[in-house]
Amino acid sequence: MTHLPWHDPERVTALEQQLARRILVLDGAMGTMIQTFKLGESDYRGERFADHTDDLKGNNDLLSLTRPELIKDIHRQFLEVGCDFVETNTFNANRISQADYALEDLAEEINLAAARLAREACDEYSQATPEQPRFVVGVVGPTNRTASISPDVSNPGYRAVTFSDLVETYREAVRGLLDGGADVLMIETIFDTLNAKAAIFAVQDEFETRQARWPLLISGTITDASGRTLSGQTPEAFYYSVDHAQPNAVGFNCALGADQLKPHVRALARVADCLVSAHPNAGLPNEFGEYDETPEQMAAVIKSFAAEGLINIIGGCCGTTPDHLQAIIKAVAGHAPRALPQREAA
Repeated sequence: MTHLPWHDPERVTALEQQLARRILVLDGAMGTMIQTFKLGESDYRGERFADHTDDLKGNNDLLSLTRPELIKDIHRQFLEVGCDFVETNTFNANRISQADYALEDLAEEINLAAARLAREACDEYSQATPEQPRFVVGVVGPTNRTASISPDVSNPGYRAVTFSDLVETYREAVRGLLDGGADVLMIETIFDTLNAKAAIFAVQDEFETRQARWPLLISGTITDASGRTLSGQTPEAFYYSVDHAQPNAVGFNCALGADQLKPHVRALARVADCLVSAHPNAGLPNEFGEYDETPEQMAAVIKSFAAEGLINIIGGCCGTTPDHLQAIIKAVAGHAPRALPQREAA
């Protein structure tokens, strides 16, 4: 895709300049922040969906349409503590996931609205701190289907989704994100690399249609102590599986806390010819599904990521709040970003 020009060369240059100078910081967990508002069914429905047939509580992506100021306020809270990137509220804003709420036809509209909200918040803070421009990361989540693994143990050849279904689903989401003003796309929380390949195909197809490209981040998920993704790949294998997309950064997020994730980020940093990112959880969930790791505890581990030169982009996933990100920002300040390895020509 390098034959295509950047959609906004000035923004890309500004981003590259920031990345060359320091470790940049993603925001934290949108879901954790939404939970603090203790929203009820009526909050999710708003006026527009008051008579919708299905329950909507828990459909956080829909809040970009029904409670836009709440979502923008969460973005502002992360920007206020100094985050460089704001992720759109679109983790489940795809046709497949939204079908659980009978809202599959709204997928593109939700992505568009969410990107616009993040765009407005980032522009507001970029104007206030021109020396620190802020960037919108358009989030492309994994969907709730897997292309590699059968959901039916008695029928291992069965698949609940096809590759072409995933491509169409991702393409629709990407259209909304780009039309809404995303600076960067991030295919994230990848538990199945075949899903990610469908997303990459959709992204590249959309770039070709627009005859322009945007920076691309790809972030997988190591699901347990085995050090593999759900579909069985090691960090190194995951990287080599997505390298063909020429991503600007590859990393890992979710499932693990920073301490558990560190060896896998280290393994990735050894082989990646691009930038490396990480946004771990605030530790592991307790018996109530809550995250207990304090900002100070998490930041202490993240500081070691930076001191070892493992990362270019750092942030937080499940359980992380503006307080966590503020502590992380202080922890990585003054540490140089990971240098790209010098490879000998083949």
